[in-house]
Amino acid sequence: VCLFPTAANVLEEDSMEQDIESPVTIHQPKLPKQAREDLPKNISKECAKRKIQRYVRKDGKCNVHHGNVRETYRYLTDIFTTLVDLKWRFNLLIFVMVYTVTWLFFGMIWWLIAYMRGDMDHIGDSTWTPCVSNLNGFVSAFLFSIETETTIGYGYRVITDKCPEGIILLLVQSVLGSIVNAFMVGCMFVKISQPKKRAETLVFSTNAVISMRDGKLCLMFRVGDLRNSHIVEASIRAKLIKSKQTKEGEFIPLNQTDINVGYYTGDDRLFLVSPLIISHEINQQSPFWEISKAQLPKEELEIVVILEGMVEATGMTCQARSSYITSEILWGYRFTPVLTLEDGFYEVDYNSFHETYETNTPVYSAKELAEMASRAELPLTWSVSSKLDQHAELETEEEEKNQEDQNERNGDVANLENESKV
Repeated sequence: VCLFPTAANVLEEDSMEQDIESPVTIHQPKLPKQAREDLPKNISKECAKRKIQRYVRKDGKCNVHHGNVRETYRYLTDIFTTLVDLKWRFNLLIFVMVYTVTWLFFGMIWWLIAYMRGDMDHIGDSTWTPCVSNLNGFVSAFLFSIETETTIGYGYRVITDKCPEGIILLLVQSVLGSIVNAFMVGCMFVKISQPKKRAETLVFSTNAVISMRDGKLCLMFRVGDLRNSHIVEASIRAKLIKSKQTKEGEFIPLNQTDINVGYYTGDDRLFLVSPLIISHEINQQSPFWEISKAQLPKEELEIVVILEGMVEATGMTCQARSSYITSEILWGYRFTPVLTLEDGFYEVDYNSFHETYETNTPVYSAKELAEMASRAELPLTWSVSSKLDQHAELETEEEEKNQEDQNERNGDVANLENESKV
């Protein structure tokens, strides 16, 4: 297994940079002490070249980029979701820009109305009734636009009843301002209350393990919740991501196969109060049925686990994801217990959450173990059947022998009678 791909890749890249025709020998760079100590003594070339590309990263983010999307107008048709999915800096920028542009736009219209009516030429004239009192320029029109849309109403600038176009504009700005407020405030509220941060307190074990449980080979990983508020209706799912080729020759990249973690028995429904070990029994329906310990490092696969449920505090659906590649699946290990009984309560030690310990586990695949078990049962079956057959043969031989003895006796009696007659 490629345990240290970073250091191995450094060595490989440096060796590739050497000029083959050049007589000068280029020495490999000296690695730091920690890297030299962590580097395995024997690193195969195949191990150094192999690098499994993750489909889902350990933090749950999908490592997929969408390119050549021509129908970009679809993002605008769902503008609300588009704004929610934006990063915080762009979301805040759009939030400020929408309000600023709206205020400037209506401020410009208020200034144009005052300018076209001639209010600017009668500033200070007490006999002139302007459209908006005390509006003497663009800045004052901009401030009046802010007061109108935000319904502040300081009382210094007031619209008069002699301006019908101003009354219509006031109605339009009030309605449009309410729509903008509902849209942007709703967007910010959804952005703030998104359960993505809640998913960060749902933790998965660093490694998955394969060992025996109740006489069966099982794949296991551990999940836990760091918060005291629980996840309601929590459920767990697992997917195997592995490319395959069909019998017809079709190549399916990153094919997804379900891994049963208790769907039929209800074990996939979790009461996630303390850390739980999720177990997948490797049987004939399992994709790991024919994989042994020696074959596991050669497989290019990834296990994606998905934990979802409702946040108890907000009632919103939360989903946490993680993944395990072949180098993160430990064969012959179990998880260290983390739950202890204290005085009146149970305590969870999260320092041991990711720790494992080695245990006696067969190196054979589940299929090979099943075949061995069936072979072990066959001699017993053969012995019983052979004993029954032997018993039947003995009875047959005894009957034949008795028949021969009876015939011999009958023959002897007949001879004696003949001799007596003579």
